[in-house]
Amino acid sequence: MSLIRRSNVFDPFSLDIWDPFQDFPFGSRSGSLFPRISTDSETAAFAGARIDWKETPEAHVFKADVPGLKKEEVKVEIEDGNVLQISGERSKEREEKNDQWHRVERSSGKFLRRFRLPENAKTEQIKASMENGVLTVTVPKEEAKKPDVKAIQISG
Repeated sequence: MSLIRRSNVFDPFSLDIWDPFQDFPFGSRSGSLFPRISTDSETAAFAGARIDWKETPEAHVFKADVPGLKKEEVKVEIEDGNVLQISGERSKEREEKNDQWHRVERSSGKFLRRFRLPENAKTEQIKASMENGVLTVTVPKEEAKKPDVKAIQISG
């Protein structure tokens, strides 16, 4: 059996895919009853988009490792009012006829991650910056409303 781990299991947009038929003689081949899950380099790049999400008293902060990408190759968008989408593409290195590759470990292809933001996110004030291959997206939070407390006189 195989579990392709692409993101956190608690992430509502997680792409964890478990193929229970992978090791069976009939399963998971192209054209069979259960199509095989692709594991090409594009999928590997998609799966490799590592993102941290922390919450501070003032904001939700997302940090994504995007080494070797320029800010023009990365997109930060808000969908449906409260879904943060971070995507991009790493182009494959051009090959010359006379080149002989000994090892290829860096991935290329597209990546895409989505995060449903909580109700207290101020989506109209999101800021993004990129430095040393790390994309930082800051989503400010609305201040928590303090309950109005009114003292009641006790008679008697």
